[in-house]
Amino acid sequence: MTQPADLVAASRAAGVRDPRLLEAIAAVPRAQFVPPDLAAHAYDDAPLPIPHDQVTTQPSLVAQMVQALDLSSSGRVLEIGTGYGWQTALLARLANEVWSVERWEDIARTARRHFEHHGVDNATVVVGDGSAGLPEHAPYDAILVAAAFLQVPAPLVEQLAEGGRLVQPIGLGGADEVVLFEKRLGELERRRRVTHAHFVRLYGEHAFPQ
Repeated sequence: MTQPADLVAASRAAGVRDPRLLEAIAAVPRAQFVPPDLAAHAYDDAPLPIPHDQVTTQPSLVAQMVQALDLSSSGRVLEIGTGYGWQTALLARLANEVWSVERWEDIARTARRHFEHHGVDNATVVVGDGSAGLPEHAPYDAILVAAAFLQVPAPLVEQLAEGGRLVQPIGLGGADEVVLFEKRLGELERRRRVTHAHFVRLYGEHAFPQ
């Protein structure tokens, strides 16, 4: 039977070396952040379905994306796409403050229950349009977008702090290039490709039409 250590091993195999992140993966029980009927598969390195034709992100992919953000323990993070909150809980262990935008109210409620149950008190889920970000809490030291679009939405560029990092899958959804960007002199600059992956589409005013 798989266990948390298997996700740590999968993350290491994907090139993740950040000791704080690996410790967080070992500590946050993914089995309690997935639909109960899928808990037996929680420590498989695979995406799992959740309502509204959404899926949780593959754990080793989460690890690669989070590592690319190079988070500071004092940082403020914006996450686009909360899902059931496992990725959010990892971010909350690595940063000081996490704001997460979820499109679906019922999914957001589930994530909030998970945070309350596990004492995650520095992450807040807001239901809204992820492509618009959360300007009221900007600027953010890091932004993680867990859905694909052809480019980084302009509001997210605006809300990223100078010198901040942003990771987003770039593409049509389904066969995407996960890219790390950095903001320099007010402009978003591509730094490197993190990996290739399959993501759901990012919908909203500044992304694919609803």
